[in-house]
Amino acid sequence: MIRYEHPLNERIRTLMRLEDLFARTRFFAAQEAPPDHHAALLSLFEITDVAARADLKADLLQELERQKTALAPLRSNQAIDQAALEALLADTDAAAAQLLAQQGKVGAHLRDNEWLMAIKQRTAIPGGVSEFDLPAYHYWLNRPPEERRRDLAGWIEPFAPISACISIVLRLLRENGRSSRHVAHHGVFQLMLTTTKVAQLLRLTLAREIPCVPEISANKYALNIRFIGVSGMDRGSVYDGDVDFELMFCNL
Repeated sequence: MIRYEHPLNERIRTLMRLEDLFARTRFFAAQEAPPDHHAALLSLFEITDVAARADLKADLLQELERQKTALAPLRSNQAIDQAALEALLADTDAAAAQLLAQQGKVGAHLRDNEWLMAIKQRTAIPGGVSEFDLPAYHYWLNRPPEERRRDLAGWIEPFAPISACISIVLRLLRENGRSSRHVAHHGVFQLMLTTTKVAQLLRLTLAREIPCVPEISANKYALNIRFIGVSGMDRGSVYDGDVDFELMFCNL
């Protein structure tokens, strides 16, 4: 099965972009080759740009507090796994405390590093980080892998509180939804939305062997999905067959 996630507002879109960038950064930073560490640094620069929103930190703290308030009464519910609930509440408290203690804007430690900002500026130019453009960066890329990994860990570590908060918020969002089965006849599916609470995330799952991808558009009134072919005669156009899929609306 392949799962496609479609955020339905700008805030969730930003959190999911950051989640993906953090995962990419950690993956490439753990490798040894200079091109991998270059990719990790590029992802860090992207995180700095995406996280530049002035209200991101406040949004996360507010959402964590709201979720903690909603979860705390469940301590008296015998149908709830109390150990899992206490672990989640403890993680929420710890992540919020770490983010609250962090001074300044997210990514300020990178923006204050002139050497890194010089590299970031050159990355906007195709081929702009060649060795003759940035010899000091070329020197760094040729340092032993463990030294580069240590530097990368130091640049990544200040992002840890916001990464932890994003993980908790998106985990709670993904777990708070009900799935239903549907069929898109001739690759097209429409659904009128009657719920008063607008969903924040749409999760769609379909069989890996079906050669199409969902093209999703939604508002508070209706959901429209067109399955676009990715092979053969259907490539780039609406898939002609019927598509069986699972749909989940998620909300915090």
